Amino acid sequence: MRYMIAVGFLALVMGAVLPIGSPASAAEEIKTVPVHFKHGKSSATLSGHVTGRETIDYVLGAKAGQEMSVTMKTSNGSNYFNVLPPGSNEEGIFTGSSEGDKFRGTLSKDGDYKIRVYLMRNAARRNEKAEFTLEVAITGGAHAAQAAPAAGAGGFDATGKVPCATAAGQPMGQCDFGVTREGGGTATVTVTMPDGRTRALFFEGGKFTGADVSQADGDLAIKASREADLTLIRVGPERYEVPEAVISGG
Repeated sequence: MRYMIAVGFLALVMGAVLPIGSPASAAEEIKTVPVHFKHGKSSATLSGHVTGRETIDYVLGAKAGQEMSVTMKTSNGSNYFNVLPPGSNEEGIFTGSSEGDKFRGTLSKDGDYKIRVYLMRNAARRNEKAEFTLEVAITGGAHAAQAAPAAGAGGFDATGKVPCATAAGQPMGQCDFGVTREGGGTATVTVTMPDGRTRALFFEGGKFTGADVSQADGDLAIKASREADLTLIRVGPERYEVPEAVISGG
């Protein structure tokens, strides 16, 4: 009997030291969503929702010395975001639950940053829902916020291969791609080149609208044409052939 009381007391103490204001368990599955700015833009508005223990990582690339700003609007007071630097899965450079709903800071590393959106533990246990928007911007220098996880990583609606060539006069080969679709022919196709570089190709209403180029790429001419169900794209010396099914999911 005393053993049972002791165990019950220990469980009560352990429960007490887990603050109800903590994020949901890091062991829960995290959805990864690559972020791409439209050609010529340095900001984007992201909309989404989380329920219970759901967590979303919005991933965008940036360079050391650039400034990132993130502002959240949410329907739930227990909904926050953290900002995690490249290579980190837990330790952040900003923690929303203690620092608020706005972040602005100069970045110290090149690489992929995560904006992690979640509900606090108390709200997650009640399976509450939050509708939110994030205003995200990268400024200073040639913004690199087009970077995303390589094709095949989580967060894509589909992956596969598309015909490609990355140098002038090179015969067409095959490159891995990952596509995120928003419906109505709006999609971002992220192509991974053989050397590991990525190129994001943007579509709206089924039509090619641009690619992620920066000052580091130089002055690349971007052209596109249509042949049957293929969109033929040139980004400088690079060539891509994107089937309609990649965009629409058909």
